[in-house]
Amino acid sequence: MNALKRKILTLIEAQGPLTLAQYMAIALSDPEHGYYMRRDPLGRDFITAPEISQVFGELVGLFFVQAWEDRGRPTLFELVELGPGRGTLMADMLRAAAKLRPQFVEAANIVLVETSPTLRGVQEATLASSQVNWVSRFEDVPADAPLFLVANEFFDALPIRQFVKSERGWHERMVASDGASLCFMLTPDIAPLSIIPQGLRDAPLGSVAEVNPGAAALMHSIAERIAEKGGVALIIDYGHAESASGDTFQAVKDNAFVDPLAEPGEADLTAHVDFGALATAARDGGAYVPRIFPQGQFLDALGIRVRANRLKRESPETSSEIDLAVDRLTNPQHMGTMFKTMATFEGQDRTTPPGFNA
Repeated sequence: MNALKRKILTLIEAQGPLTLAQYMAIALSDPEHGYYMRRDPLGRDFITAPEISQVFGELVGLFFVQAWEDRGRPTLFELVELGPGRGTLMADMLRAAAKLRPQFVEAANIVLVETSPTLRGVQEATLASSQVNWVSRFEDVPADAPLFLVANEFFDALPIRQFVKSERGWHERMVASDGASLCFMLTPDIAPLSIIPQGLRDAPLGSVAEVNPGAAALMHSIAERIAEKGGVALIIDYGHAESASGDTFQAVKDNAFVDPLAEPGEADLTAHVDFGALATAARDGGAYVPRIFPQGQFLDALGIRVRANRLKRESPETSSEIDLAVDRLTNPQHMGTMFKTMATFEGQDRTTPPGFNA
């Protein structure tokens, strides 16, 4: 039994079962043993789009350059990334932007929202040539300038709550102890119907509803900032465009699915992002959300194949590698459909960000 599991069992013994959100928060962010607090998981347990190909980050960089130009080229703005991993995405964004519009990079106050000391160290090395600021919460990002924000595979790791429907109503799924093991249980009490998304309340018996209040609150805050100061947020993650029932809670270790309760702190815990709920939160925050697109369609609209062909002409020996990367990012059988893209900006009277015009 690892140290974090022992700590969680002791906590349950003292306080009773944990909500799934509480369990996820401890497993991922415990200061001593949390998954993200003491390791660099990228490549070992999973791989993200920026690590697959530089083309991904370059296109995202050019996306923000165009959004910046469409908003009159503000001479100061906050360029923010939530959960920046190794810093690869931001590095690729800045490199592409600097080649096309060096004024964009000069105007950007780069802020990385990161809680992991380990990953901050990796990001600092990756972005050594840039002036970068780190904060632990979005609320700590300066609020006196337009906001241009990207979050790639960030919202999927925010803790969720789960509710299971019975004949009596919706019961919350909890994490309890079974001797030396962790197990799931349902509360005997019925959860208030107001907690369940309206579109899921009539779901069949046995359905699972996932609710992510932290994600909604964060998206609302981002939208409020954009509505007040201007800017664009780009959210890229795996999930569903409309709210839907289903159990999507999962754990990944060594690029394979594992029991999420077996070794807390040793595996990445995630759940599919409810983009419908995020869009509602953004609109409630006063911002506008156009149609949500699959990642493959979004990258095609930004010209991923044109950029890939240019790279292949420059380095013919890497042609096969580039083709494989583009296929992985855009093919519906890989990341092209499962991953979605959502933009949030000031309103319909402002220019829609590139890739979301259809």
